[in-house]
Amino acid sequence: MNPWNLKWTPDSRQERYRAHESFWGGLQLEFVNTLALWLSVCTSVNECICHGIPDSRPLEDGDTINIDVTVYLNGYHGDTSATFFCGDVDEKAKNLVQYVTKESLDKAISICGPGVEYKKVGKTIHDHADKHKYGVVRQFVGHGIGRVFHADPVVLYFRNNEAGRMVLNQTFTIEPMLTIGSIKPVMWDDNWTVVTEDASLSA
Repeated sequence: MNPWNLKWTPDSRQERYRAHESFWGGLQLEFVNTLALWLSVCTSVNECICHGIPDSRPLEDGDTINIDVTVYLNGYHGDTSATFFCGDVDEKAKNLVQYVTKESLDKAISICGPGVEYKKVGKTIHDHADKHKYGVVRQFVGHGIGRVFHADPVVLYFRNNEAGRMVLNQTFTIEPMLTIGSIKPVMWDDNWTVVTEDASLSA
């Protein structure tokens, strides 16, 4: 998790940046300059909904891990996130990750286009989650992205009546967060890591 063996101090931010800049050929990784994060990614394991901070805990057979990476290149921001399996995972994890969360994402992307109401994204995700009896976390949303990292529009992942329609050449994120159990998030004392209230699996 720490390929350059760098020490975690505020003064090491520039050192980490130089290491990343050299390794990625000038591609800046957004989280490098965020004090709350170790390097350039969030790693959310099992019940962690989002914003997991990479640490020294070894991943175990059966874990799920979401890896969230953001970059900045040629004046534009990028944001990508995906959940992966560690070894052999149980059917509950496979169903949540592969057959519900990923499908809800694909369905939401498929309805996007100029003139489409943003609220249709939330309805599409929420309907698919309901069909499989999973919960939808409501406290985290999609956002516009481009020359600014967080911008309009705000894209909700649950049913809503918010106004607004998609426009041509617009870019925004869709990152549904579903749970097997409670949809209530709990933030750890680090003021960054967010997990499910009941420690149930999230993806």
